[in-house]
Amino acid sequence: MKNRLDALEVALTNEMREHEFYLKNAERTHNPAGKAMFQQIAAEELEHYQRLKQLSENWSKNQKWPETVPLNVKETNVSTILKDMVKKASRIPKGDADDLKAIQTAVDFEANGALFYARLRDDCTDPKEKAFFNLLADIEHEHYVSLKDAEELMTDPVSWYRNRESAGLDGA
Repeated sequence: MKNRLDALEVALTNEMREHEFYLKNAERTHNPAGKAMFQQIAAEELEHYQRLKQLSENWSKNQKWPETVPLNVKETNVSTILKDMVKKASRIPKGDADDLKAIQTAVDFEANGALFYARLRDDCTDPKEKAFFNLLADIEHEHYVSLKDAEELMTDPVSWYRNRESAGLDGA
């Protein structure tokens, strides 16, 4: 029980740190798509923090997995933001080195977050608990994939566009 509460404290710290990181970068960037992407992920990390905080408080009080904590979170739509970025590409200012560095740092955050929640999922036996941590692991992984996509777009836009366009060239 203590190990799970300690893990939740680590998760709370990480989610708040990531929330603040994304907010800071949303304020810093001049790229509207980057700003929207960072704001979206910041909001999602704050929601994760709030759910984990409720869970931690209830668990500390009752010493068991609470029935009353909402066991779901909103799914991410970061990939939609990236697709919108492409549609408006001719009007969006280019990202800069700080944007790329922020994305690369965020990629590491999300990869570590996905692994952390997957470990929590694998260490528990309660089906609701497993489902909750699996959902968080999946969303962190989806953030990771979207950020890797954004990184590729910034570092190699020609290949990024070619890879996306080729899907429609075969007539499928």
